[in-house]
Amino acid sequence: MSRLHGTKDFWVGALRAEGPAFAAAVAEAPPETPVLSCPGWTVTDLTLHLAGVYRWVHSVAGAGTTQAPPGRAQRAEPEPGVPPLQLWQQAYGQLIALLDTLDPEVPAWNWAPQPKKAGFWSRRMAHETAVHRWDAQLAIAAGEPIEAKLAADGVSEVLDTWLPAGRRHTAGQWHGVVRLSAVDAAQSWLLRLRGEGVALLDTDTIFDHDDHHARAQVSGTASDLLLALWGRVSFDTLDVTGDRPLLEALRAG
Repeated sequence: MSRLHGTKDFWVGALRAEGPAFAAAVAEAPPETPVLSCPGWTVTDLTLHLAGVYRWVHSVAGAGTTQAPPGRAQRAEPEPGVPPLQLWQQAYGQLIALLDTLDPEVPAWNWAPQPKKAGFWSRRMAHETAVHRWDAQLAIAAGEPIEAKLAADGVSEVLDTWLPAGRRHTAGQWHGVVRLSAVDAAQSWLLRLRGEGVALLDTDTIFDHDDHHARAQVSGTASDLLLALWGRVSFDTLDVTGDRPLLEALRAG
C-alpha cells in the first residue's frame, strides 16, 4: 500500500490555489445562499467560519509552543461595514504569509496523535480550504472535484489523523478491515477497525496469520472518496462491495 507524502510547498501551493477559488464562488453567491452540504449554513456562515479558523490557526501555528491553546477556533464575528468576504481575505492573506515563512519543523501544538510541529497546519488548512471550496461552489451549482493528488492526501489525513484522534462523525463499535482505492491516483488504503480503534495497515508488513481480508471495499476517484469521508457525498456514489455499515466508521467529524 503506497501513500503520498506531502510537503510544506505542496500544501501551501494547494492553499494558494483553493483560496481564490473559494473566494470566487463566495463572490458569486448572494450572502444568504444555503450551503447544501453544510445544513443550516449560508454562504456568509461558511465564509465567517473559515475566516475564524484561519485566524485561530495563525495564532496556534506561529506560537512556537506545543502547549494547548486556551480555546477552540470560533467563527469570525461580522464587523459593521465590512463584507464577510473581506474578513476572510484578510485572514487568508495573514495565514498564507505565516505559512510561507514558517519552518514546518518548529514546535506547534495540534490535536492529533502526531508530532507537534507546524507542518501539521499547512496540511490541515489545505484540506480545510479544499473541502469548503467545494461547499461554496456547490452552493452555486458549480462544484469542481478536488485535484487528485491533493484529495488522495486528504483521504490519508482522515485515516491517519482524524480517526486515530477519535474525531468521528458517529461513535460506535466496528470490527473488520476496509479497503479504499482511488482509481485516479493509483493509491489504496487498508484499515483495520477494532471497536473504537482504527489502524492503517501496510500490506508489506502484515503477518501471514493476520486476518486482513477486507469486509468492505470502496473505489472511486480520490475526490469522491474524500468527499464521502467528510459526508459531502454518499458512499452510494462510489463502487462499494461488502459490509456497507462499516463505512460509517470512516466518516470524520
